Amino acid sequence: MVAKTKRDRQLLLERFTAWAQTMPMAEFVARYGVVLVLILLVALMTFLSPIIRGQQLFLTDRNLLQVALQASINAIIAVGMTFVITSGGIDLSVGSIVALSGVAAAMAMRDTDIGPLGGFGVAVLVGTLCGLFNGFLITRIKLPPFIATLGTMGIFRGVALVISEGRSIYGFGREFLQTFSGTVANTAIPVSVAFAAVLAVIFWWVFNYTKFGKYTIAIGGSEETTRLAGIPVERYKMGIYALSGMLTGIAAALLLARLSSGDPTFGTMFELDAIAAAVMGGTSLTGGEGTVVGTIVGALIISLVRNAINIFNIPSYWQQVIIGSVIVLAVMLDQWRKKQSRQQ
Repeated sequence: MVAKTKRDRQLLLERFTAWAQTMPMAEFVARYGVVLVLILLVALMTFLSPIIRGQQLFLTDRNLLQVALQASINAIIAVGMTFVITSGGIDLSVGSIVALSGVAAAMAMRDTDIGPLGGFGVAVLVGTLCGLFNGFLITRIKLPPFIATLGTMGIFRGVALVISEGRSIYGFGREFLQTFSGTVANTAIPVSVAFAAVLAVIFWWVFNYTKFGKYTIAIGGSEETTRLAGIPVERYKMGIYALSGMLTGIAAALLLARLSSGDPTFGTMFELDAIAAAVMGGTSLTGGEGTVVGTIVGALIISLVRNAINIFNIPSYWQQVIIGSVIVLAVMLDQWRKKQSRQQ
């Protein structure tokens, strides 16, 4: 309903004020802060974006689809990262998993007749196995997640460099590229964007409405308490890291199709983007709290920031400065929010 008079606007303001007062500031920030940042960013880019030949550079179908396309790969990886961080862990190896999965899939399609679906399956299988290896190091060898995945970050990329001999892999067939780098039938929606949307819905449901999701939150909140409750913590943590690896493998296959080559250097710093998207979206780095929807919004914000850098011709090396700053600010906000919650 649109407020038509000054009295109507005053009533709407009073209702909003009353509603805001019933919700603690920490809860309001946790629920809606990242969405407000997204809205503010879109508004700023709409008003400040250059206009060339009467056409606003930001609000065009082509540019908005490009923003979604750039966000899709990070969003898929970041959903897996949300589960990992919520469980109290971290995965620094996702960028290297992208490289290894992409190289393995490209080589398999080049050297055998497995077809596009087979190549996609190879990428997902390799990613899942990498995730299981991370889980094994953390649950069986008892390495801290930071140390374990820091080590596998080097191992996985090293393996990618070894099997590819440090070169890009080409010649794995146009059918794969046409299947996974085009658009959904009779629409302008890129395949990777459709994948990201479907996976986001599936794992939003898994996170919020299944035992797997609830145990993920419980493990991050208090691993020892969860274990004493009779829940097989190690088994679920293995599953969480396998899930992260699987989603990273899917992202690797889609990136392989988009870039038309498998390269052992692909995926560098992807872990930073995924962690930033998850933490910015409301996932706590201390574990026990996360949101898939917030992670998707966080991935969109990162993509919009990169889009703004391109539109306004800001030197590209500022990207990592901005993304790193976002992580620091998100962690500071999370700590402030928890402090507010304890005081109430």
